[in-house]
Amino acid sequence: MILPRILARKHEEVDAARSQVPLAELGARVADLAPCRPFRVRLKECAARGTAVIAEVKKGSPSKGVIRADFDPVAIAGAYERGGAACLSVLTDRDFFFGELAYLGMIRNAVALPLLRKDFIVDAYQLHEARVAGADAVLLIAAALDGGQLADFSYLAAELGLEVLLEIHDEEELRRALETPAALIGVNNRNLSTFVTDLRISERLLPLIPPQRLRVTESGIHDRLDIERLKDAGADAFLIGESLMRETDIEAKLKSLID
Repeated sequence: MILPRILARKHEEVDAARSQVPLAELGARVADLAPCRPFRVRLKECAARGTAVIAEVKKGSPSKGVIRADFDPVAIAGAYERGGAACLSVLTDRDFFFGELAYLGMIRNAVALPLLRKDFIVDAYQLHEARVAGADAVLLIAAALDGGQLADFSYLAAELGLEVLLEIHDEEELRRALETPAALIGVNNRNLSTFVTDLRISERLLPLIPPQRLRVTESGIHDRLDIERLKDAGADAFLIGESLMRETDIEAKLKSLID
């Protein structure tokens, strides 16, 4: 199982980062930042007009290796913005997903869309780090955190001005998610132990999420038929990465999913 390896590595990364930049210093930087871009509001606006896509800037993954060799995060973000993305998801994990924390700042300077830090958050330090790096929202993964951490990190994120996309994969994780204030609940169609995707996971879980929470479906979405199928199940927004990253013309592919 790869998830325990990833989480162990995250704790090592946090310890190393904290030794370089203490939490108090990060906190002082947060106080000087401009307000975050409205992630949830942007998704709701795009959903009301048609299809709200969180387009992912993703070079690769543990299961697929490098997905896009000619990887230029800023150019990809620009193509997504022109293609009609509501928001962007930026992979910042280096060791397993070929990402970099610095991509957030680079992309923020190039586009006007709200940005999600896509990583494995295991420590409050990473929330401050995300805010300083340029994120407007963060992913919290129920499979990686206990109930107390989910709630504590959700409240801290709000204090920092960050929105939370809380990711679940089964009914028990959904139960814990609904005990937090997170306004966005994401159903990951990919099993984080096996990395197998199955859209039936969203079809099973989305109807169980109260409508006052914004419902996001993640992974395994390839075409307009998948989007219509998941809309029928109750999805408000769609996080799409690999199927876009494999396209030569990212902008055109995204437009075909939205239109």
